Amino acid sequence: SNPNYLAQISGQPSNAMTREDCPTYAAFELTGTGALGLAEGAGCVYPASVPTVAGQLSAAGKTWKGYMEDMGTPCRHPELGGQDTSQGAKVGDQYATRHNPFVYFQAITSSPDCQSNVVDFSELRGDLRSVATTPNLSYISPNLCNDGHDNPCVDGSAGGLAAADTWLSQQVPAILDSPAFRQDGMLVITFDESEGKTVGPSGLLPGGTAGGRIGALVLSPLTKGGTTSDRPYNHFSLLASIEDAFSLPRLGYAGAPGLDSFGGDVFNAGS
Repeated sequence: SNPNYLAQISGQPSNAMTREDCPTYAAFELTGTGALGLAEGAGCVYPASVPTVAGQLSAAGKTWKGYMEDMGTPCRHPELGGQDTSQGAKVGDQYATRHNPFVYFQAITSSPDCQSNVVDFSELRGDLRSVATTPNLSYISPNLCNDGHDNPCVDGSAGGLAAADTWLSQQVPAILDSPAFRQDGMLVITFDESEGKTVGPSGLLPGGTAGGRIGALVLSPLTKGGTTSDRPYNHFSLLASIEDAFSLPRLGYAGAPGLDSFGGDVFNAGS
């Protein structure tokens, strides 16, 4: 799943180490830069020269935060070159480094922004209280039970999609009721890879690796409830949609020719 998370904030493709979920928090050995600004080489933790949407937002005077359930300590990640001990859930600690894309970019981990912006999920509720305290971009990763990954969960409770559904039913109402969301917000609920190698009728999208078809739910005052779209998107499309919303240049595969971002099929409340 790790490459899917990295794609959503950087546009970078997978490599042999990220496809294994980076059990070692290894530095990315950069051998060159290819088309679309894609980093050539292999590894997990990208050098500071590799940009992210977080850096783009900061440079544009916008705000961002990553909210990671069970992370506890802000900007929590293994030592560079060390083993990632969060590969399996523990009772009381079901945080997974591999589901926190921000800590795989040295431009973020070497900056004070990591301590202030990559925080425990518990901070979200307070930040939602006003438009001023709500980041322009909020990225949320549930823990390994509430994201549906484990079943049963490490504490013996039921997991899978039932756990994810319960968690969403508890958390989403506060987001939808927040002043920032009601003003002009967009909540995207999506998943990392599915089982199998399903390819849609239109084939692979730019940057796609046939990781299976997943669903995405878009909730917004700009989107008419109950509508569906059959236009194919992937995680790079989500990054492109975020960058388009903030008038930012598209990074990596988000800028590939033929890659769609959300359009009138999604933002259709006025139609």
